[in-house]
Amino acid sequence: MTVNTDAPAYIVDGVLTDGEAWVALQSHVLSADATGVTFQSSTGANDWSQYMDLVIIGYCQSDTETSVIARYNNDTGTNYTYQELYGDGSSVAGYTADVAYNFWGYCTKVADGANDFSMFKVDLFDINSGKYKTSASQYAVDKSGSGYVGLLTSTWKSQAAITEIDLLAWTGDWKDGSRFDLWGVLPRMVTA
Repeated sequence: MTVNTDAPAYIVDGVLTDGEAWVALQSHVLSADATGVTFQSSTGANDWSQYMDLVIIGYCQSDTETSVIARYNNDTGTNYTYQELYGDGSSVAGYTADVAYNFWGYCTKVADGANDFSMFKVDLFDINSGKYKTSASQYAVDKSGSGYVGLLTSTWKSQAAITEIDLLAWTGDWKDGSRFDLWGVLPRMVTA
């Protein structure tokens, strides 16, 4: 795991500058199978209290086709709700549920192809606000030439700031070669 705890590059001599809006915070590039990865706020650039939003981009493969799920701040209660719309090119479906985790997509199984990986991109909005936290996820699942794509929105029914994200495979393990990157999105410092 790589964690960016350097002094923020957008602070020069104690003054905020209008640097890049996205700041690379943490990366997990698996060199062995794992049941999950954890992102945590810490110091320097990785202090999440300075960001408006977070973005997670993941590429995953598992031993079984599995759901990509996440929990904030170790909350395992039924305090999450999601809505999903997905399709495979010939049909579409939708779901909604109240659950004990955020649901962000699916992960391809190794049996579908050694080099087949799924991807997902999650935008987590207003992570430090005093309102319920929302996220939107786009995902694509490769299955050796077939597969499906989807869009998910989720709400965490808590007003707490997000300081930890546990990213988990519903069943099985993330396989060697899976990668998960976390970015912080800064508020804009100047007007156009």
